[in-house]
Amino acid sequence: MTIKPYLFFSGRADEAITFYRQALGAEVNFLLRFDESPEPPPPGALAPDWGKKIMHSCLRIGDSEIFLSDGCGTGPSGFNGFGVSLEAKSVAEAERMFGALADGGEARMPLGETFFAATFGMAVDRFGVLWMIIVPK
Repeated sequence: MTIKPYLFFSGRADEAITFYRQALGAEVNFLLRFDESPEPPPPGALAPDWGKKIMHSCLRIGDSEIFLSDGCGTGPSGFNGFGVSLEAKSVAEAERMFGALADGGEARMPLGETFFAATFGMAVDRFGVLWMIIVPK
């Protein structure tokens, strides 16, 4: 079994992809816009002028994948729900990722050594996603 987080960005998925490509070296494995879908959404399920928004995308970050979407533009806006844990290979890599993710966001817990990690910190990015950066001991 494989679990993949699915993040919804309320119309900002293109911006999020660009950001994660720069901040984390993410690669776009798949991207489908609503107006490219082989089947149209049910009437009223999609916000007006939402056709160019991202219906589904898959990003590879290191050895993992996450899915993301703009959503349908008809529900609540903003990000809610959970954090994403990133295991870095070195303290230097953790520092780079942490700085990039906190830029335009918020450093919730600065990187530092803990009883369980060579370094650990938490940052909320500009989209409101909580990222937990860790280098295990």
